[in-house]
Amino acid sequence: MAIEKENCPFALFDRWFDEAAACAAIEDHTAMTLATSDEQGLPDARQVLLKSHDSRGFVFYTNLTSPKAAQLHLTPYAALCFYWMPLEKQVRIRGPVEDVDPAEADAYFATRPRQSRLGAWASKQSQPVEAPMALERRVARYVARYPFGPVPRPEFWSGFRVKPEVIEFWLKQPYRLHDRACFTKTSSGWIRRRLYP
Repeated sequence: MAIEKENCPFALFDRWFDEAAACAAIEDHTAMTLATSDEQGLPDARQVLLKSHDSRGFVFYTNLTSPKAAQLHLTPYAALCFYWMPLEKQVRIRGPVEDVDPAEADAYFATRPRQSRLGAWASKQSQPVEAPMALERRVARYVARYPFGPVPRPEFWSGFRVKPEVIEFWLKQPYRLHDRACFTKTSSGWIRRRLYP
């Protein structure tokens, strides 16, 4: 089996993403590694969840006081990596990053479970927990603040869009002779090249 002969990386990604979604052996097909760099240029990586994607790019959400958000505002460029091991497929994405529009963030936030919306208010992401039960007390505070009705999106919580300049598809093959297709964005469209494994 080889990577499909497709000249649009987004169409190919959609097919692979849908295949991963349908695979019972994959617990969460939206999980991806996000790589950023800090103020010293040192790399940092963590798992985040893809919440939407289209020809504009790949969107995830986070607390804007988190290290990842600070790093992206300092150096607005990132890499993403999906690895769907049961399918023996990987997708790597690199490109500049932009903030999502507030209306887009509001619309997504409204779809989250109520407890997740309250949790976004309560969490001081990546900061040390000051005392036992501190997080639970903060959750209780926001449950009391928003006992009924909608929970608004905090100003410190929003999303980023990675706008791909390079998208690479990797398909495992016997004897490590893997199939790799790399799409590079140019002013006239996408160029597809096959890479050595």
